[in-house]
Amino acid sequence: MPLCLTAPRPAPEDGGRAVRGRDPALKCFLPIVYEKEMFSCWIWMFILLCGSSIADEKSIRDADIFPSSPEIERGSTLKLFCVLGKHYTPQRNASHIIWKLNHELIAQENYNIVNETVSSVIIHNFTYNKAHVKCFIKYLGKEQLLVHTEVKSGFPPDTPGNISCIYYFNVELTCNWTSGRETNLTTTYTLYRKIKNTQGLILLDSELSSCRSKTESCSFRHPNIPFSTSFCFQVKAQNVLGEAISECVPITMESIEKFEPPEILSVKKIAGIKQLLTVTWKIPEDILPAQDLNCQVRYRNLYSNSSEIDNVAVTSKEKVVSRNLTGLWDSTEYSVAVRCIGVESKFWSEWCREKTASTEDKAPSGKVDLWRIINSSHPAGNRPVHLMWKLLGNIPHPGRILGYKIQYFPENNAALQMTKITTNKKIVLPLKEEAYIISVTAYNSAGSSPAAVLRIPSTDEKPPEIIEMVRTFTTNEEMIVEWITSEPEVTEYVVEWYEELETDPFSRSWQYISNSTKWKANKKIFKPFVCYNMSVYPLYGNKVAAPYSIQTYVQEKEPSEGPVADTDVLGKNEVVIKWEEISKDKRNGFITNYTIFYKPEGGKELNETVNSDVLHHRLKSLQANTQYTVYIMASNRAGGTSGEQKTFKTLKFNKEDIIFIAIPVGLSMFFLLGLWITCILKKHMFKKVCWPDIPNPAESVAVEWPLDASMNNSFLKGVTYEDKTLGLEDLNVLEDCFPEEDHEGLLLMNCENHVSECTDTNATAVQNISEHKITLLNGEKKIHYNEEHEVAKCLSPSMPYVITGEDFRSQMHSALIPAKKIQPIEMLEDDLRETQQISDKKEESDNEEVLKLEDFSEKTLFNPYLRNSVKTREFLISENLPEHSKNEPKKQPTVLPAFQQNAVGQSYVTLDMVGLATAH
Repeated sequence: MPLCLTAPRPAPEDGGRAVRGRDPALKCFLPIVYEKEMFSCWIWMFILLCGSSIADEKSIRDADIFPSSPEIERGSTLKLFCVLGKHYTPQRNASHIIWKLNHELIAQENYNIVNETVSSVIIHNFTYNKAHVKCFIKYLGKEQLLVHTEVKSGFPPDTPGNISCIYYFNVELTCNWTSGRETNLTTTYTLYRKIKNTQGLILLDSELSSCRSKTESCSFRHPNIPFSTSFCFQVKAQNVLGEAISECVPITMESIEKFEPPEILSVKKIAGIKQLLTVTWKIPEDILPAQDLNCQVRYRNLYSNSSEIDNVAVTSKEKVVSRNLTGLWDSTEYSVAVRCIGVESKFWSEWCREKTASTEDKAPSGKVDLWRIINSSHPAGNRPVHLMWKLLGNIPHPGRILGYKIQYFPENNAALQMTKITTNKKIVLPLKEEAYIISVTAYNSAGSSPAAVLRIPSTDEKPPEIIEMVRTFTTNEEMIVEWITSEPEVTEYVVEWYEELETDPFSRSWQYISNSTKWKANKKIFKPFVCYNMSVYPLYGNKVAAPYSIQTYVQEKEPSEGPVADTDVLGKNEVVIKWEEISKDKRNGFITNYTIFYKPEGGKELNETVNSDVLHHRLKSLQANTQYTVYIMASNRAGGTSGEQKTFKTLKFNKEDIIFIAIPVGLSMFFLLGLWITCILKKHMFKKVCWPDIPNPAESVAVEWPLDASMNNSFLKGVTYEDKTLGLEDLNVLEDCFPEEDHEGLLLMNCENHVSECTDTNATAVQNISEHKITLLNGEKKIHYNEEHEVAKCLSPSMPYVITGEDFRSQMHSALIPAKKIQPIEMLEDDLRETQQISDKKEESDNEEVLKLEDFSEKTLFNPYLRNSVKTREFLISENLPEHSKNEPKKQPTVLPAFQQNAVGQSYVTLDMVGLATAH
């Protein structure tokens, strides 16, 4: 591989030692290689030459600023120079240079052009702790950063003071001082240790008697800490702006000595001696020789936070020291620690590690503080009673307790006493329903305490109610409970409190109160924003009266969450809003009220407030068919919290509206249903009343009605037959064309003459016709008649049988007559007059026939159905009529004689109204 040699750096001109080394820029590259490696060496040489030329070009092109990174005194004037490299000339020169302080342009009046390549700037009253000054070149409107430097300002150091030292024997010597005001510049401190003698202050070897630091502390390490009683210490502070030296402060080594803490060998009690412990400890070895010490023994019992200190003087010859601690509590555990100091020193050693020991046992002198929680009886007859107790806070403390003895028996049978032993301060006793006496004693190796006795009442006892009222309130530091009693002779009470959500009976707290109806406690024993159940129990003798309980908060805040609204009984103009109570752990106080906020879409928000015991509310006077937004806010004394919003829409109709609509509709449907059923069941009756059968004149036996007359009738001859259906609109009810007084004459016409005439006129037609059918429309029924009928009928279109239009229409409403052609024939008044004349001429010859019909004529004269006359008649000609009858010329219309009544009350219909159809 290639090996390169570099030329040594020339010796310095000042004649100093020449230092051989490598030049930063490689001046020569001499490869010593084999021939096959020559090509690669030439490549390496070319690369290095190119790199060197590029570096030279950069060095020529770069600018420079000086002084670089200056540190100046705060408020002084700063002057900097910026030098352009050859790369920028001659196109650009110093006149193109601009200066900026941080990002702000410095005014040009502070610039100074030294020559074509050098520009300077002056900054007066420089007050920045640290700032950057930048040199730019501005050419053709563009700014290019050339070089920048950081400038710091500060103050020269103050004279150090308050020099103090501490000496850890054979470990280190550390001194501290104060430096004065902050310089904001790099400052170096040098601590000098000098020896004072008759010749003055002598500085030992500078390497051993001084130390340097950039903080306000410096230490000499072992073994560079020779002991002397005549040392003095001096500190020098120095930075770029100057230096300051303190006075040399004399300090003796004995006064600053601090040694390791002593070691406790034992802490023990002496058998048979009460209230005493003996402490033994060892003096540390690394201390100044031949000096006396002072030691302190600190001791405290484990039931107290305060400590006691006992001072002990120790001579220089003592290496192990013992001390008796007296006046201690019996059966009490103590913790002991020791520290020492030289008699001339001002620095105590640290406290040694604590050791514990107990004094001689003594029987507890005080009763335990006993209380109970009675649960309801179980089905088996047993009831669990939770007993709990605590040691009274007496001074001196009752001492170390080994355990507790519980004895209990039925009140009426002491022989059934039972005993339980426990080391806990609680127990559950399964008692029966009768009254019990319970006693609890604490014991240790020296004996037992007096018994604390409590009576458990039977299940059927009803304790008296003595307390009338209890109230609570708080101050800045205390919770206060006050109560009023109805029995002034009761002087002892128990105050019990526990968290409302706590279910463990053993978590309850209690305290006995004597000769007072007020109880105070520190607020710190209660949790804020938590509800507590407070109960006061009066005690009289060994019995407990009925408690008075209330709930209270030591501190409240607004609820953690709001109630969730729900809708019920939604109506048209009202709605019932309901909600559930906030969970107890989220209330943070007593809920005082609920406020319901509701707002119609696009409307104004309204609200209504209800009491805390209301969990539903009816909102009235709402708009129908409108969407509403509702939410509920729960409030306590500290504030309110709103729940989630809920939307609902009122109904378009309420129940009353639906009932008002449904009742008429339902009644109508029932009525129509009943009417339909009635019509089905009584259809024949309705048909008889509404559409009665119309008598067929062709079947009348009042007169003989020759059928030939109809065939010879001039009105029926020459009829052209075409297929056509006769509807109701083709039938016309003829209006009355005769005056009322003419009816009698028409009715009294000689029927016989007319019958004879009809018979003669139609004789030929009767012979040619084998059968005639007369069809009368009576609803949907067709009635056929033939020539063998017992009464011959004469068909005359001019026969004035009349019925009223109302009766006719009611009977002929849906009648249809199939026919070839229907041809209306107008009956002129001349025809009627001619008929009347013919009747008059034959009156004399037909007297007998008239007399025979006299009775019928008189009845017909007053028949109301004969009031109307006929103007228009329509005839139906059967398609089976013989051809000669069809082509027969029209004859003079004849008038039929009046009919005889065949039945009482029979109705009459004229043939010209209903039409006539003849057939074989």
